[in-house]
Amino acid sequence: MTTPDREKQLVRAFVGLSDTLVSDYDITDLLQDLVEHCAELLRADAAGILLVDPRGGLRVMASTSEHTRLLELFQQQANEGPCVDCVSSGEPVSVPDLTERAEQWPRFVPAAAEQDFRAVDAVPMRLRDEIIGAMNLFRTRTGAMPDADLGVARALADVATIGILSERAIHHRSVLVTQLEGALSSRLIVEQAKGILSASGATDMDHAFRSLRAYARRTQSRLSQVAAQLADGTLTAAQVLSAGDVPATDRSR
Repeated sequence: MTTPDREKQLVRAFVGLSDTLVSDYDITDLLQDLVEHCAELLRADAAGILLVDPRGGLRVMASTSEHTRLLELFQQQANEGPCVDCVSSGEPVSVPDLTERAEQWPRFVPAAAEQDFRAVDAVPMRLRDEIIGAMNLFRTRTGAMPDADLGVARALADVATIGILSERAIHHRSVLVTQLEGALSSRLIVEQAKGILSASGATDMDHAFRSLRAYARRTQSRLSQVAAQLADGTLTAAQVLSAGDVPATDRSR
């Protein structure tokens, strides 16, 4: 990607995420945009997000692929890994070579290696003292991520965090809890819809998710709304899959 092209995409990414400050938005779709922007613009091969739920646990909220989602889910269940440490400390976690953390993360490191990930960076999603989650940036090669790329990742995460932690939610904890609970419930419905599409269309989960997003965008509907309609039978799998094949790199609105 040339420098001018990268700059244009950076501008589009920031503008898209900033829309959450002035208009209604879908948190699930917002976080999916965030991981896809980071995977495309930065020196990362995959990305995922874990959010803190109202009980203090971590939940997988976005990922660039099904394999990445499962790795994030493993990190959540094992309660170890870069994202867990990042949320706990509120500080970035950079690991140029995952083998160096084999003793610290005895279960996570082998699981990451199975997916061919050799290095990772985790950046917190925080505003002041409020930490709502963290984003992982995985790489298949060892080595440190350039400081400039890490700066962009943190800036994008900050914009998304500000969008989620609106001024109203910051001053009223009950509103924040309700919003995050709604986001977590929406994600469960999205996963259910992915399973329905995958089973009905004899396709993999990644293609099912891209079809779900494509249908939502072409009908100007919320992702969670389309997923709920598919789950309750208002929409059929055939209708959603008719949105057509969507390349993994197609993230236009």
